[in-house]
Amino acid sequence: MSKTSRGEPVTLLEAVAEALYEEMERDPTVFLLGEDIGTYGGAFKVTRGFLERFGERRVIDTPISEGGFTGAAAGAAHMGLRPVVEMQFMDFISPAYDVLTNYIATSAYRGAGPLPLVIRGPVGGGNRGGPFHSQNVEMAFFHTPGLQIVYPSTAYDAKGLLKAAIRSDAPVIFEEHKGLYRAPGLREVLPRDDYVVEIGKARTAREGADVTIVSYGAMVHRSLEAAERVAEADGVQVEVVDLRTLLPLDDASIVDSVKKTGRLLIVHEDTRTGGIAGEIAMRVSERAFEWLDAPMLRVTALDGPVPYAADLEDRFLPSVDDIVEAIRYLARY
Repeated sequence: MSKTSRGEPVTLLEAVAEALYEEMERDPTVFLLGEDIGTYGGAFKVTRGFLERFGERRVIDTPISEGGFTGAAAGAAHMGLRPVVEMQFMDFISPAYDVLTNYIATSAYRGAGPLPLVIRGPVGGGNRGGPFHSQNVEMAFFHTPGLQIVYPSTAYDAKGLLKAAIRSDAPVIFEEHKGLYRAPGLREVLPRDDYVVEIGKARTAREGADVTIVSYGAMVHRSLEAAERVAEADGVQVEVVDLRTLLPLDDASIVDSVKKTGRLLIVHEDTRTGGIAGEIAMRVSERAFEWLDAPMLRVTALDGPVPYAADLEDRFLPSVDDIVEAIRYLARY
């Protein structure tokens, strides 16, 4: 019996595990494959106990060959199955770039039919994992038509969006920030009934009238903290829009919020150059330029590999103080 069925609060990691378990129970065509997900239960124990429940034909330990097992998942999807691939760390999705962008993303266009598969795994810094275990990979695939990119910030959304991704006939890259996996302040009591969260729809995480912040993942929570700080100290009311889905972007929610506040700050943990902030700012310029009362700003990670050293990583990542400073600049403009 899961924590949700007992009415207990769950972490984001547990929400992901529940989504996988419930979808495997619901649909026998869903199966998992990835490194160490069976006997070991995964690097973060998302799939602990799955091998005993579903067996080795549906929980498959793979060799260290991301390109190989992603290609195998594509073949299985062509045959009517719904594979969910775990990247032990999303940093190592790069060996699968070719099969994802040249084959999987173009499958429907080429007439090869739908490719219902999910590529999921941990992303993000703050855990002193260094450059090989801390990256955000969304922009490596954002330019690829045919893929969807999902990046939840709450347990509720993680479960609902992962269920929607597994049921989708489109290939989905599903990013899970490891810093949110077991964050005690983010535990939620989830609905006991089955639910999904629609892919492609943002949510308003905080209402406000003075400044809009658009963010996703762990930076949603830093943005909320910054918003509360400036509300208490300066009386500035910040609206925080949690994108949830990066591809496709929910342009309507972003533009509606900017039209309400007249000011836009984009916050993301990914590096600055080529980050999604540039695309969002351009879309707002095209659709809502006349509503802007101040320049658009962005708070992002620095352009560079993620450092190992704690003080350097803290400097590298966007901080609450950085966000507060940007909000105050826009509010005074």
